[in-house]
Formats: sequence, C-alpha cells, structure tokens
Amino acid sequence: MPSFRTTRRVRHSATDMFDLVADVDAYPKFLPLCQGMRVRRRITNDQGLEVILAEMEVGYRAIRETFTSRVTLDRANLSILVEYVEGPFQQLENRWTFRDDAKGAPACNVEFFIDYAFRSRTLGLLMGSMFDTAFRKFSEAFEKRADYVYGRARIAAAPPDPAPANEP
Repeated sequence: MPSFRTTRRVRHSATDMFDLVADVDAYPKFLPLCQGMRVRRRITNDQGLEVILAEMEVGYRAIRETFTSRVTLDRANLSILVEYVEGPFQQLENRWTFRDDAKGAPACNVEFFIDYAFRSRTLGLLMGSMFDTAFRKFSEAFEKRADYVYGRARIAAAPPDPAPANEP
C-alpha cells in the first residue's frame, strides 16, 4: 500500500496550523485535487473530541470520485486523525501532528502521514501516481494557505529568502 510521511517546519504556531487543517470547509480553495467538500455531521464524542463526517470530491480532468472520511480533531494534543468510511479506497488513513518550535519563534513542526490503497486496480492505475504526487504536495499546500491566511511570519534565526533570479 502506498504511504507517505513528511515533517515540515513552518512559520506559524502549532495552534494556527491545527485550526487551518481542521477547517475542512476551506479545502476546495487550495488543496490539490479537491473539487468539493461537504460536512455531513459534526459531533463531540465521549472523550470530548470533535468528530466530523465529511465527503470530499476529488478529481483530475475527466476522473471524479467522492469519498467519506471521519475526521477526529484532538485540540488538546494538537493532532488530527482522518479515517476512511466509504468510497473508492480499500483503505485510507492520515494523521497530522503539530508541535510548537522549542526555540520560541512563531513556528512549528507539522507532521503529515498518509497510508492508502484503491479498491479497484484500474482506478489505482489511473489515479495512483496522481494521488501520490498530490499527497506529497499537501503539506506545502497547507503551508502556503497558512501564509495567505495568517501572513508570512519571519523566523528570527532564519536568513531572509533570496530574491528570485530575475529580480535585482
């Protein structure tokens, strides 16, 4: 089964990044392949965690699929678990964890993990490499969205970004 794991240091707090990923309604605005999102239900479970049942429509060119997942938001531990419920996958699970930078800068480490398999071999062949590429870009898409929503904070210890080659 394909899987992907990455950890990125971003210029935003762990709480801000948690809130950004928890805002599933905004995904169609910036997330690769996400064509639509519909929240079917929001509840608070017995452990006091918010649980969202959401349908995501994904697509690329003429291929469109919809799948449902259960998103468990653990604000106290700054983690999000996404579990597959129904759709074109045999299995899908992803986890997000957010940890503030110990240096005190307005920054955090965002860990993203996803493990998935398509139910249909044909769909896996058609969409597999596209999904793999998109999943590898998810963390970057969320970081860019955070820069847009929260502004681009500077990390004191980091050097300034170099100017693009075509600018003086």
